[in-house]
Amino acid sequence: MIPMVDLKGQYLAIKEEIDRGILEALEKTQFILGPNVTAFEEEAAAFLGTRYAVGVASGTDALHLALAAAGITAGDEVITTPFTFIATAEAIRYVGATPVFVDIDPRTFNIDPALIEAAITPKTRAVLPVHLFGQPADMAAIEAICSKHGLLLIEDCAQSFGAEAAGRMTGSRGALGAFSFFPSKNLGCYGDGGLVTTSSPELAEQVKVLRNHGSKVRYHHSVIGFNSRLDEVQAVILRVKLKRLREYNEGRRRVAHLYSSLLAGSGVVTPFEDGKGVHVYHQYTLLSDHREAIMKALGEAGIASAVYYPIPLHRQDVFAADYAGVTLPVAEEVAARCMSLPIFPEMTAAQVEEVVAVIKRVVAA
Repeated sequence: MIPMVDLKGQYLAIKEEIDRGILEALEKTQFILGPNVTAFEEEAAAFLGTRYAVGVASGTDALHLALAAAGITAGDEVITTPFTFIATAEAIRYVGATPVFVDIDPRTFNIDPALIEAAITPKTRAVLPVHLFGQPADMAAIEAICSKHGLLLIEDCAQSFGAEAAGRMTGSRGALGAFSFFPSKNLGCYGDGGLVTTSSPELAEQVKVLRNHGSKVRYHHSVIGFNSRLDEVQAVILRVKLKRLREYNEGRRRVAHLYSSLLAGSGVVTPFEDGKGVHVYHQYTLLSDHREAIMKALGEAGIASAVYYPIPLHRQDVFAADYAGVTLPVAEEVAARCMSLPIFPEMTAAQVEEVVAVIKRVVAA
């Protein structure tokens, strides 16, 4: 079997340090907002180039609390992409706002900046780009639009920890950034976890209050908050992995570039790097008119594959009534043709060659 990601192999390589750190945390019994959470927040902020990083319970919560801290509320509109995981739009709805979907760039699969201004209305409060699959969105163009129209810029960095846009890490350019530590992510824990980044002391403090039942002082509650704190044990794991993240991301890039080299001229469309940032390949996603046949053949060969994402958000049942008649042709075409191949830092050249051989055989048939 070649899995989409080899979490066990990665764990075994760092097992001694992970296990020792977890045991030390268990012995100290400071499980809620303990010293490892504080240390990880400081280390993550330093890595990402932000003044603050606030650990929360999941990537979805990170988006939700970022929007809430920014004051996005009922009646507001937030411009975002339809080609992403549903959490992006869910979080907008959680605060009572309306997601406004803008079509994507056909090469990067990220929101197309050229289409954003036409979607701005008097109700627009923010733009929420997603750095999809580890490819940074065109932040310079999006920042210019937000500055021109007085809009907040909030980054969905769930798939892009360590990705760079014009020399700066994703999550450091907007007013707020939201990260996920779902186990399969480039920086993943062994459960759920998330992070909100900002360089604003006011926004950082507001996220801290919101994650802890609206409380600054125990049993004193200034706002209605949530129970969304990063787990101390997960922080141990994240601290161990963060030290190795550059190495992990370089491993993913090595695998991705080998895939692209071997698949050149095969008839499939391989991922595009726009040269404006550093793609960290949370997923290696290609386009093909032979998607179903390729996935069937890969499965028969014991090779995993997946479709991220088969249905654009404006076509999801939960949103369909609100966006009836809305057509976003690029997102719809990409969703119909995209598929993702196994990619993880420890993947060998032989494994990549095995995957590519199956694809070439199907396409050539």
